[in-house]
Amino acid sequence: MTRIDFYVVTDTDPEARLLVAARLTDKALGQSHRLFIHTNDKHHAEQLDDLLWAFKPASFVPHRCCSATTEDNQANEPVLIGWQQEPKYHDDVLINLTRTAPAFFSRFQRVIEIVTQDSEDLTALREAWRFYRDRGYPLTKYDL
Repeated sequence: MTRIDFYVVTDTDPEARLLVAARLTDKALGQSHRLFIHTNDKHHAEQLDDLLWAFKPASFVPHRCCSATTEDNQANEPVLIGWQQEPKYHDDVLINLTRTAPAFFSRFQRVIEIVTQDSEDLTALREAWRFYRDRGYPLTKYDL
C-alpha cells in the first residue's frame, strides 16, 4: 500500500515548498529512488527545474521536465518533473506539489506532500490528509 508522508514547513513562503522538494529529491536520489515530481503547470515545473540545477552547487540531481505531449523515452530518467500527466515509467516516489492528490498517486510506493503555513496551502493539505486517511493509507507527519 502507498505510504503517504507529509512534511510540514514553518515557513509561509510558497518557494519553501520548492526548496524542500529539491532537498528531498536529492536525498531520495542518493538512496537510489526514482522520483516523479508533480507540479501545477509548466511554469511551476520550470521553477523547480532551475532550482534543481542551482540549489546545491556541490551535487548534481539528474532530472528532466516532461509534458503531456512528451513522447521520448523517459524510462532511464531517475527524476522527472511533470504536470497534467501520469508518468509512464515511474512508480517509486511521487512528490506532489499540487494541492490535490493526483488520480495516479496510488501506483507509487510513497507519496510526499509538502505543507507550508500559507493559509490556502494549510486548508488544501488538511483536505488531502483527510482524503488519504479516509481511504486507509498510512500517514506520517514530519515537522521541519
